[in-house]
Amino acid sequence: MMTRTKLTIGAVAAGLALTACGSVGGPSSTHPGTLPDSGLAGCASLSSIPQAVGNYPKIRAQFAGSHWPDLRTAGTAYADLATQLRTARGTDGYQAVWSYQRLSAACARHGRALSAGT
Repeated sequence: MMTRTKLTIGAVAAGLALTACGSVGGPSSTHPGTLPDSGLAGCASLSSIPQAVGNYPKIRAQFAGSHWPDLRTAGTAYADLATQLRTARGTDGYQAVWSYQRLSAACARHGRALSAGT
């Protein structure tokens, strides 16, 4: 009896973990009946074409509305930095590279890799 109870508890825990991740392969944005995450729309926006500074407030809003904290944090920080760097002086560019890498990793974790042209 004890073994059967442990197996049942283990199966329930595994099911909850898979449900929380969205699928066996990891987090997913394509759950039937749910809207896509706005942060993924931000990833898509950055992947499409080089962005004009005027587009970053819209892209920032997309990231700000994400329900994934890592995507929300990395995306808003990147959009803010991209806007600030328009007038930045005395920077070696490392902050922009680091911020892009963090955002790229967050987008990839949620199934939307950024293209190399971003």
